[in-house]
Formats: sequence, C-alpha cells, structure tokens
Amino acid sequence: MADNVTWLTQEAHDRLKAELEHLSGPARTEIAERIAAARDEGDLKENGGYHAAREEQAKNEARIRELTEKLRTVQVGTPADDGTVEAGMVVTALVAGDEMTFLLGSREIAGTTDLDVYSPTSPLGAAIDGKKVGDAASYTAPNGREIPVEITSAKPFHG
Repeated sequence: MADNVTWLTQEAHDRLKAELEHLSGPARTEIAERIAAARDEGDLKENGGYHAAREEQAKNEARIRELTEKLRTVQVGTPADDGTVEAGMVVTALVAGDEMTFLLGSREIAGTTDLDVYSPTSPLGAAIDGKKVGDAASYTAPNGREIPVEITSAKPFHG
C-alpha cells in the first residue's frame, strides 16, 4: 500500500464525506455570514467577533483541505486476511513482553472502535508494517530504548 493512502472503513469514509459536505456548504456559509455581520459593526481592529469568525473560517478551510486530500487518497474496505500486518488490520503482538491488541490505521477511524489505533507511520506501525504472524521486529522508543515486537495475530478490522 502506498504511503499516502489512508485506509478507512465504509462507516468512517461516509462520516468524513458527510463532514466535508457540511463544512463546504452550510458551515462555510454560516461563517461568511458572521464575518459580514461583524464587519458591519464598524472598526475591525477592535472587533472581537470579526477576528473570532475569521479564525474559525481559517480552521474550517484547513479541515476542508485535510478532508479533501484524505478522501482523494482513501482506500475503503477490508484488507486481505493473509496474516500480513498492514493498515486495516487488528494486530495482536508481544510488545516488550506485554500482549497488546490494536488497530493499525488512521486516526479518523478511532471514533468507531474501542481499540487503540496506531498509524502505519508511527514507530511501532512502521516497524511491523508488512510483517507476518510469527515475525519479530523492533522500534526505537522516544527515550532511545529498543523495543522488541513479535506479531502473534493479524486479522482484518470489520468495524
């Protein structure tokens, strides 16, 4: 899977698409109306409502860009059940001797599961991406310690 592809469940994809539609339509219009109303109040230098609405507009536009790019490079569905660790898999591994079960994927689906979600680009995710059940790997923790990892299970996430 290419590094710039984001794996999402159908539910997460639909949720992000709905969010993008809302931000691009009604939310954008509402913010523009607030900016216009605040502008009509006069002096913009000391107009807190105007500056707050402009800041909200900037955040809204940034989120629109983020969602547009994410949805442009998204892969929706379930990865193959072949025991290979990749985005979209629920992974069970011995991490520094402790068993952990987590989803390897995007933070955008974190709201749809109780599982911890690790990005494939995180130190742990990068160390195990492409490994198979039974494989061992390691990654360097922020404190500089080398953390051993052994994959014990990798199954597709079904939401």
